[in-house]
Amino acid sequence: MPRVSNTFQVDLRGIVDLLSHHLYASPRVYVRELLQNAVDAITAVGPEHEGVVVITSSDRSGDGTLRIDDNGIGLTEAQVHELLATIGRSSKRDELGFARHEFLGQFGIGLLSCFLVADEIRVHTRRGDATPVLWTGYSDGRYDVRPGDDREPGTTVTLMPRRGAEHYLTAETVAELAGTYGALLPVRVMVDDRKVTVGTVPWNLPPESRMAYAERTLGFRPFDVIELDVPAAGLTGAAFVLPTPVNPATRGGHRVYLKRMLLSESIEGLLPEWAFFARCVVDSTELRPTASREALYDDGLLAETREAIADQLRGWLVRLSTTDPRRLAAFLSIHHLGVKALALHDDEMLRLVEQWYPMQTNMGEVTLAEFRARHGVLRYASTADEFRQLAAVAAAQDVGLINGGYVYDAELIQRLALVDPEVRAERLDPTDLTTRFTAVDTEAELRLRPFLAAAQRRLDRLGCEVVVRVFDPVTLPALYLVSREAAFQDEFTASRDQADDLWGGVLDALARTVPSDRPQLVLNHRNPLVRRVTALGDDELAGLAVESLYGQALLLGHHPIRPSDAALLTTSFLGLLDRAVPGESHKKDQD
Repeated sequence: MPRVSNTFQVDLRGIVDLLSHHLYASPRVYVRELLQNAVDAITAVGPEHEGVVVITSSDRSGDGTLRIDDNGIGLTEAQVHELLATIGRSSKRDELGFARHEFLGQFGIGLLSCFLVADEIRVHTRRGDATPVLWTGYSDGRYDVRPGDDREPGTTVTLMPRRGAEHYLTAETVAELAGTYGALLPVRVMVDDRKVTVGTVPWNLPPESRMAYAERTLGFRPFDVIELDVPAAGLTGAAFVLPTPVNPATRGGHRVYLKRMLLSESIEGLLPEWAFFARCVVDSTELRPTASREALYDDGLLAETREAIADQLRGWLVRLSTTDPRRLAAFLSIHHLGVKALALHDDEMLRLVEQWYPMQTNMGEVTLAEFRARHGVLRYASTADEFRQLAAVAAAQDVGLINGGYVYDAELIQRLALVDPEVRAERLDPTDLTTRFTAVDTEAELRLRPFLAAAQRRLDRLGCEVVVRVFDPVTLPALYLVSREAAFQDEFTASRDQADDLWGGVLDALARTVPSDRPQLVLNHRNPLVRRVTALGDDELAGLAVESLYGQALLLGHHPIRPSDAALLTTSFLGLLDRAVPGESHKKDQD
């Protein structure tokens, strides 16, 4: 066979730039590409063939080169020209006689990735009884083909290192990369007489060994391990449930293998967003990689696979609810956000949350099912502040109240009422509580009129209505209640004050349609302090006391303090001091 010299059909220097800056994230992938080519060649021989790949590092070779030998099918001269002279061409189906999906890589592009670390690549190969061939490619785009020395069928690839890239060919680096990418390959891979393949996929290990694998590889001892199987994608593997809470916005990557070759340790898009509590290690024969083979191609099969895995995670949760409720409760205490996010769209998960997830109420932590059995109606506060303002008073009136202020809780309560006609859900309006308060008797009401008139004059400038009622707990002197309409009115007024002339005019027009409803300061006539205040015959002193009760009600109810409220608290306190020690405050101010 004569020697043939030629150049690649594209500028190799441009290809190397493309590979290093746009296709591959790191030169480290060259080991993966070499392994892929070797395993493909072994696969082409047949399923009974016992394949072996031997990598000789630059430390062992003695001349600074790296060699990778396989006992695969090898190439003829014609295949060498076909596969190595045409960049990106894939002819494995035609030339090797096997369906394309049986193979891991694309021989031409895969071999060219070696130019990221080498200036010269030699391919010494033989197929069957054909004449051995030596192909040599150079980083300037030249290559030549000549007869090779006699050898057994198979292929040897030799890399001459680029200046500055020598460390990529050393024993330590090559062993680490070969173990990372090829540990699960079904063929034996050796690096300088050291075996880097393990032969068993981690999800087939005994339970304790799987836990140890997760600690070693993923960095945590999992809460549980869920086996995964998606036949349509040829996917098997496991989902390792995180033992500690994580930020749902942080999307952890998954360890994905394609035909037992690691694609990446940080693949995204394999699970739905709500499943942030799991990290997967899977192998697939049918999912497609992107051009760089460092991510999954987002197609219909990937979407189908994602939904199938979601079903299996969902099934695991449902099984826990029936077979191990305590373990489910422990899981929910860690990863409730993910389950609640799923329950917003999944009826089965919604029922699971209803039965098993404890929510904060003014009667303690109970599930929605327990709350409904006790109170009938799922009455809830939509924000945590609103719950803090009303919880104690509602409990004193024997009104059960759920804190819907945590993420998804109010939405879950509303959805439960939508999907189940037997469930009643109501958002508690603060003013609804006043309907459960008792009005004072007629004689007391007549006696209180002068006090209420004086108190109302003091709080009119704050837009607050003063009323007196009888309610529990007796220890609470005053309650500040803001209806939803009043809260909207406050927000509307604040927006009007900040608007420019154009939008101010629009808001002025809308103001006529905004309901007028004022907040209420409800004084508890059962409280001894309130009884003493209402009995004061001094309108000024009573007014100062009411202002102090107003400030106390704001603070106890966790209401926001406006500048006018803060000023009122100060002036009322100073006024009470003046009445207690006449002239003392004035004297101190002068000092």
